[in-house]
Amino acid sequence: MRISDYIEQSFSNLCKKKLRTILTTSGVMIGIGALVSMFSFGQGVQKNVTDRFKELDLLNYITVFPPSEESQAKKSSAKEDAEEDETQQVHILDDDFIQEVTKIKGVESAFPEVRFPALVRYKENQKFSLIQVLSADICQSGLMKLRAGKPYAADDANSLIISDTLLRRMKVKDPQKAIGEKVEVSTLMLDSDLLSPANVTSLMQGDRGPRRAGTDRLPFSSQSYTFTIVGVAERMGFFGSMPLRSDVVIPPGAAQKMKKLSLTSIWDFFQSPEQAKGYPSVSIKLSSAKYIEPIKARMEDLGLKTFALIDHLEELKTGFIFMDMFLFALGMIAITVASLGIINTMVMSILERYKEIGIMKAVGASDRDVKKIFFFESGVIGFFGGVFGLALGWIVSMLINEVVNYFLAKQAVPYVDYFSFPWWLCLGAVIFPILISLVAGIYPASRAARVDPVVALRHD
Repeated sequence: MRISDYIEQSFSNLCKKKLRTILTTSGVMIGIGALVSMFSFGQGVQKNVTDRFKELDLLNYITVFPPSEESQAKKSSAKEDAEEDETQQVHILDDDFIQEVTKIKGVESAFPEVRFPALVRYKENQKFSLIQVLSADICQSGLMKLRAGKPYAADDANSLIISDTLLRRMKVKDPQKAIGEKVEVSTLMLDSDLLSPANVTSLMQGDRGPRRAGTDRLPFSSQSYTFTIVGVAERMGFFGSMPLRSDVVIPPGAAQKMKKLSLTSIWDFFQSPEQAKGYPSVSIKLSSAKYIEPIKARMEDLGLKTFALIDHLEELKTGFIFMDMFLFALGMIAITVASLGIINTMVMSILERYKEIGIMKAVGASDRDVKKIFFFESGVIGFFGGVFGLALGWIVSMLINEVVNYFLAKQAVPYVDYFSFPWWLCLGAVIFPILISLVAGIYPASRAARVDPVVALRHD
């Protein structure tokens, strides 16, 4: 018999029992659909993360931190008998350090992390936020994605970039309407008039006393500054850009004119005098990832701590592998149930076609021919289950993607494809169920091949 004869015979036999064939194929379809949806989600997460890293050049960044007190103490004790210990300098992350770093081969730019708390008031709404200071060239480098407006052009401009997230918290849904509007930024600063011993003592004892000018007797006063919104930054799905961690960004020239309290957390009170003199961290952008290791080694030789995302890329890939294995294990549960359904269908087909098998053998069909017929029937079920399962998985994934993006759009998160269908997944969604069906058909085909034609012809 030719292959076309086997296929024609398989379709003819399966069409005789349409309902049972549809139910068995539906089991395979649901199993493949679930497997495809879960795998496509895992691939979508991996694709979004890696694409975001590449798009924002996050793999070309190194973040430098000052040495900790513990590391400084160990280094000092290890060199206490050396002559150079007396002239040893603590490297401070200041403007001089940034200028030196930018002269290193492979470094495109370097900018410090400067953030301070402030009250941002837009029309009748106000929210507390951390203000980040970034130079104009960094804002224009493409690191910041804008939904509306443009980056400020000069470091001394009295301009401001606000995130779409903060605007939505202020009940502004259209970012374009905010461009050109005025924003009032109120900073905190120490008030020497409120630092009297009696006031500090009563504050530590929990006696807050009567309110005074909105400060509640805390040793702080506020100063207000007016900025013009020139751009609205979008909130990144999954991973945003590491150096940009605040909802409001202003140029350094305007920040220097502001009276402010540069504290981002309570731990800033416990910094050493040397650490307090410099910036908490400096981000270094490299022209290529090949410079990461040499520059990291150079910074670590200075006693500084470093962090680079590229070092953790392998850990991310390992995590994605484990996630794919977990999703595959869940999908295989449905596939296993579907394969049991195929075995049941084929065994029932043998019992119903017992006499037919005997006639085929009586007229010259070999055991191999009988096996092939049942193998082809199983393969046809797997093929259609795979094709319709791929379609089901794609439809369900697209529906989930649209629903998730609908709700996240209300939180100012841009549209993201959370599911990805690479070619190998689509091809595997068709081939894999065929293989599973053929495996499931081994026992029924072998059982059909063992049928004795004499006994089968007497079977009623």
